[in-house]
Amino acid sequence: MEQRNLLLAIVLSVGILIGFQFLFAKFHPPAPTPTPSQTAAPAAVATPQGGAPNANVPSTAANKPGSAVLSQEAALAHQPRVQIDTPRLHGSIALTGGRIDDLKLATYHDTIDPRSPEVQLLFPTGTGDPYFAQFGWVAANQDSGAPPKIPGSDTAWTAGGGPLTPNSPITLTWDNGAGLVFTRTISVDTNYMFTVHDAVKNTGSAAVSLSPYGLISRTGTPQVAGYYILFEGMIGHLDGSLREVKYASLKSDQPENYSSTGGWLGFTDKYWLTALIPPSKALKARFTHTLEGGVDRYQTDFTGTAITVPAGGMAASETRFFAGAKEVGLLDSYAAAGIPHFDLAIDFGWFYFLTKPIFLTLQFFNGIIGNFGLSILLLTFIIKLLFFPLANKSYSAMSKMKLLQPEMQKIRERFPEDKARQQQETMAMYKRVGANPLAGCLPIVIQIPVFFSLYKVLFVTIEMRHAPFFGWIHDLSAPDPTSFANLFGLIPFTPPQFLLIGAWPLMMGVTMYLQQKLNPQPMDPVQAKMFMALPVVFTYMLSAFPAGLVIYWAWNNLLSIAQQWAIMRRAGAA
Repeated sequence: MEQRNLLLAIVLSVGILIGFQFLFAKFHPPAPTPTPSQTAAPAAVATPQGGAPNANVPSTAANKPGSAVLSQEAALAHQPRVQIDTPRLHGSIALTGGRIDDLKLATYHDTIDPRSPEVQLLFPTGTGDPYFAQFGWVAANQDSGAPPKIPGSDTAWTAGGGPLTPNSPITLTWDNGAGLVFTRTISVDTNYMFTVHDAVKNTGSAAVSLSPYGLISRTGTPQVAGYYILFEGMIGHLDGSLREVKYASLKSDQPENYSSTGGWLGFTDKYWLTALIPPSKALKARFTHTLEGGVDRYQTDFTGTAITVPAGGMAASETRFFAGAKEVGLLDSYAAAGIPHFDLAIDFGWFYFLTKPIFLTLQFFNGIIGNFGLSILLLTFIIKLLFFPLANKSYSAMSKMKLLQPEMQKIRERFPEDKARQQQETMAMYKRVGANPLAGCLPIVIQIPVFFSLYKVLFVTIEMRHAPFFGWIHDLSAPDPTSFANLFGLIPFTPPQFLLIGAWPLMMGVTMYLQQKLNPQPMDPVQAKMFMALPVVFTYMLSAFPAGLVIYWAWNNLLSIAQQWAIMRRAGAA
């Protein structure tokens, strides 16, 4: 009965692991190869007109239904523009609508090849899936007469200056011809933060009431990784809480509405973020989804407190806009400068208290060593030292268990048919010699939260993206690219997905096998064979995990083997 139950448990566990591996490959295919005109959006489709922060906000139509889809170059040439040129950003601002809608990340590329195209984050109207930010004013007193004429998505602004650089802001102006002159000054820092200062001068004879707004519009449902441990979608920190809304969960007729004082909101991808940071005043925020002509459009937006502009007076409002990479240190610096909990845009998860310190430690070591892979090895060694007293007790207990194996065999032979008596005699022997059969599990229990936290770090932090190790590992966040099936590249053959088991997973499996040989072996031969099959199962499962994680596990096994062998040799059990 015990063997049957154990066999059933192991078969189910192995089935779950292999099934997960199969589903992992089936439902999460590799991302499509980017093209020069579209490196961060899904397939091109026509885009309908969408919603807005409230009924007063002007239309944010991207493409008209049925209109032809343009290439990136054609769409950019379709409108007058002001160039953006900073150390970390390339792109342009459309003078029609005053939108920030063309943005490339100058220090990030689509592949590990530095000659590959820069990552395209924002796309202009006319392309397949426009993705842009828009700012301005809405009339706050439409019910008390005709609303004032305000700039909208089709407004032709006049630019003063350019290109936009960290040292040279640009100014856009527009006169409504009815007493209101609108001025927009856009500046950018040396990283990814824009500051949009909107001002309005009232030269008319009557006061007007206006509310500032900002929106980010994204057409087409982005291709997300779909992993449980990673959130991608609409995000914000509003009303003192982190708000996360998946694309699939947002219904067209059920927008997510929030009231907040300050905060931030936008879209988060695995590595990239766009976010509006409104003034620290009362505001209304929304996450919306519209579907027209079979095309999805998502929008995050806010409207601020109404401002009265008296006759002969002026009013102004300032909104910041982040569009770039989710670098931990950079988001931390913005959070420290007054953007509440901006670092939560990186999904460190429930183990935040452990995951982020592990990342910061790795980053510190990388600053000294210059290699994240070596930093992982060093961190693993330090963790081993910290837990050495616990591991020492555990391996000492395992040594006792190994020395007791002959006595356990004698008990089984004395009472071959009486399982209860075997258990009774065995427990009495444990008590007599001070052995604990569960003590050997302690190193594994300690390793689990560290393993998961490191997996999180490798998976969600952009600092690990394209981070090399040595030899054939050029990206620690990606699986080992080699395979035993083609002799690790010696044979010109591309193996199928289920045979992509690289050199590092095999090394991890060998170290796991050697470690098991040091452990007390099960007395039952069937159990022993089943346990010895586990290294094969874990080798297959971990072949699809980030190479950095497999390197950590193999190195951790080697350190454990050395420590365990030394302790067991001292106890006479090796």
